[in-house]
Amino acid sequence: MSDIIRLLPDSVANQIAAGEVIQRPASVVKELVENAVDAGATTIDIVLKDAGRTLIQVIDNGTGMSATDARLAFERHSTSKIKEASDLFALHTMGFRGEALASIAAVAQLDVRTMLHGESLGTRLVIAGSHVESQMPDVCRPGTNMMIKNLFFNVPARRKFLKKDSVELSNIVHEFERLALVNPDVELSLTHNDTLIHRLGKVPLKQRIGDLFGRQVENQLIPVETSTSIVKIKGFVGHPSNARRRNALQYFFVNGRNMRHPYFHKAVMTCYEPLISTEVQPNYFLSFEVDPAAIDVNIHPTKNEIKFENEQQIWQILIAAVKETLGRFNIGPAIEFNLADSPEIPAMGVGKKVSMPSAGGGASSYNPFNEMSQSAGNYRSFDWTKDSATRDTKGWETLYTPSAIPSEISEFDQMIPEWGSSDQLKIEGLSDKSAMASMANLQAGGRYVISYTREGLTIVDQHRAHLKVLYEGYVNQIPDGGFPTQTLMFPASVQLDASQSIILDSIIDSVETLGFRLKSGEGGHWDIDGVPSVLKGTDGSEALLDMIQQVIEGTNGGDEVTADRLTRILAISLARCAAIRYGQILSVEETEHLLSSLFALCDPQYTPDGKKIILSIPFEEIERRLA
Repeated sequence: MSDIIRLLPDSVANQIAAGEVIQRPASVVKELVENAVDAGATTIDIVLKDAGRTLIQVIDNGTGMSATDARLAFERHSTSKIKEASDLFALHTMGFRGEALASIAAVAQLDVRTMLHGESLGTRLVIAGSHVESQMPDVCRPGTNMMIKNLFFNVPARRKFLKKDSVELSNIVHEFERLALVNPDVELSLTHNDTLIHRLGKVPLKQRIGDLFGRQVENQLIPVETSTSIVKIKGFVGHPSNARRRNALQYFFVNGRNMRHPYFHKAVMTCYEPLISTEVQPNYFLSFEVDPAAIDVNIHPTKNEIKFENEQQIWQILIAAVKETLGRFNIGPAIEFNLADSPEIPAMGVGKKVSMPSAGGGASSYNPFNEMSQSAGNYRSFDWTKDSATRDTKGWETLYTPSAIPSEISEFDQMIPEWGSSDQLKIEGLSDKSAMASMANLQAGGRYVISYTREGLTIVDQHRAHLKVLYEGYVNQIPDGGFPTQTLMFPASVQLDASQSIILDSIIDSVETLGFRLKSGEGGHWDIDGVPSVLKGTDGSEALLDMIQQVIEGTNGGDEVTADRLTRILAISLARCAAIRYGQILSVEETEHLLSSLFALCDPQYTPDGKKIILSIPFEEIERRLA
């Protein structure tokens, strides 16, 4: 039997490596800019054509390369960053693997001009598909000018599955933002099809954040700084009042390198738990400085996944630093009342009692008066100025009668039309509407509706239930022309970063057909003059941001945003914004109408994004647990 194992040609090996290192045009931008930073560049200009598929040009004023180095740089595993394995534990550069340039050269056409500082003549190198076509002396500026043309020209399958220009450009802008944040001392510019997207000067990190994401974000940042023998942490966290429901700006850096770290993210979120709801997340920009020997960046070719030797200790230091910062800026409870002396008030719709919250409002229980004070104001307040022994509390029971509870979801019946029919009720013993009408429904904690059937208890998440009902209706109505536009008396505004503006431009026709009326301004500023009628009572900014973020997340997952998929994205974003909120008190009629509309759907068990709506607990399970 003849031998069958052979060495792969270098060109084939480089194309295989390119599958991991070069995933899309944004990957090329990342690798080239990091190389320029390693070369000591203080000015880097990025020029794109057709979102990088036609041209990616990176011009820097770094050290440049000699003719020999320029030729050798595109060989696989050639690098100036390390010499031996032990150097991996003392890295101070972004690159070190020696794969990026070889991988790029394997799947694109390159035209490189480079010259060392102090020289009068540089070199020009032309490569296509790992094949060197020419190398000759050339007159050029000190530094390196690298042009990547026709990316994936020799890999048709990869080129075919590149997303449309707006999506690929959005990915490039996101990568540019990460690079700009980690290198605030480098001047950067980004131009696409002769349109300048960003021009950033050498500034402190806080100002760089403002240049990228707007002054509103910059003005709500709180500085974090701590130094220990294990780690130095420096950066900014966002004020809790500016936490975002979607698209929070969350960045970690370590030793000048971007990283993803779910464990440290959880540490930051732990600090905010008493201060914000679970539906929103804070912004943060945090940089770690550690001994290079205490981390391992050689986990993945993209070098974004990093292992820490002292992970648990850094977790504790991070929590202490963020909590100390939030406390130092008086964020959280400032006044502690003696809750033992505070009056107890029955919770609305539930037979338990809750204590009045402290003035700081930090970790207090849900207060029904907060909900009422945001409504029409037709409630009766107690007179707390009297002595507790003689205080007149007669008539307080009327606060909890259905007529006294303000309706925060006016025209609820119109919000939940009768989609479906009674023969579709097939959930856990709910075979018809009469069976459901006979149930006793109890709203618990302003979040759940508890009912019982012949088989056991049914617990329904009220927000998810309403979201599901609205979504099913919107999906059917959007293709028929959307909704009437409700003009806002006072136009709202929303600040988008460059990548978000690009996505909005690509879906603007569908958004306006939906009922939005938008005007673009300078620097990613958009005015909202009108919103779909189903969003009455809101300015529509939350729904608009949710739509944009869903498109970004969907395309990053590799799926194309077809017309049908865009309709579903628009529908779920509207439903999220229009659905009743947690903590909202429902009347008996509203509760029954919500359940009947939910159970009339063909699939009431899950929301459109896969979250469970209904939990059924059989009586047998209850008996077993109480045995």
